[in-house]
Amino acid sequence: QVQLAESGGGLVQAGDSRRLSCAASGPASGPSFRSYAMAWFRQPPGMEREFVAAFSRGGGHTYYADSVKGRFTISKDNAKNMMFLQMNSLKPEDTAVYYCAFGQGVITSSLRYPNAYPNWGQGTQVTVSS
Repeated sequence: QVQLAESGGGLVQAGDSRRLSCAASGPASGPSFRSYAMAWFRQPPGMEREFVAAFSRGGGHTYYADSVKGRFTISKDNAKNMMFLQMNSLKPEDTAVYYCAFGQGVITSSLRYPNAYPNWGQGTQVTVSS
């Protein structure tokens, strides 16, 4: 079973930066790591889970929500089975629980949809104070 573990959340001030990490283990680790589509989603208080950023299968392309484009950067380290989300110029509206999600069968047109991903981490809280 694919296991994902996020870390790096916390309380920050508006304008600060923060880097989230997602560690993969189980079938998503090792040579198979590259074969997964990988994404970050977030769920603000009282709202639906929303897309933040993603790698397509193989990692050849990245995609971002308009709300984070230019401020957030998704990256990964294939050797360490890790994915990251560098968040800069944080705003109070970025406050949310952030989740990483993996899926081998996620096609490009479905990258932004939570239901496309069968594997999820437990989430890490990011709170941005004004």
